[in-house]
Amino acid sequence: MIALPIVAIDGPAAAGKGTLARRLAAELGLPYLDTGLLYRAVGRLVLDGGGDPADASAAEQAARELVPANLERTDLRGPAADAAAAAVASVPGVRAALIDFQRDFGRAGAVLDGRDIGTVIFPQAQAKLFVTASLAERARRRWSELQAKGTSAALAIVTADMQARDAADAARAAAPLRAAADAFVLDTTKLDADTAFAVALAEVRRRIGWAKTGAGSVMPEK
Repeated sequence: MIALPIVAIDGPAAAGKGTLARRLAAELGLPYLDTGLLYRAVGRLVLDGGGDPADASAAEQAARELVPANLERTDLRGPAADAAAAAVASVPGVRAALIDFQRDFGRAGAVLDGRDIGTVIFPQAQAKLFVTASLAERARRRWSELQAKGTSAALAIVTADMQARDAADAARAAAPLRAAADAFVLDTTKLDADTAFAVALAEVRRRIGWAKTGAGSVMPEK
């Protein structure tokens, strides 16, 4: 029986890692998990209870109560959700509570994207990508997403919120955002989605040793 690979994709907000991860999972026939939703859902649960996401006790309790259905909420995007997610993600107890969830999901092979997949959750992953882009481009993308959803937000505010989120992610004591030493760094600032996907897929295939068949599926190379 062939062991399925783990593909770890990390990077800052709106760099394109989520879209990329979903496409890679579909192409490779692997399960996909957006681990950022775990922290967004925890943050929302704290807010629902009238608490402060930076309150370690409230955040840890919400993390322990998290169930898969919480990941299907429609309010897990936007400045408020971004800020809440950044706050709870800096709490060591929250990260500890969610580690088992992520490792269990990926144990049999999967594509996971987040901020510490290749450094903490699956440091042994066969393929690691760190997807990034300039702050200006990432803020523009997030602003466009919000506009498309009918959410009114000034680009300057979205940019400032994202810059603050970046700083919090990089400075936190618990698993700060950084590229794993053996990660392939993919800067998508000037790449469209299809080009970024082609580059990422080629690198992942190279690392896991899978080649494309004529039918478009993948198989282990001989």
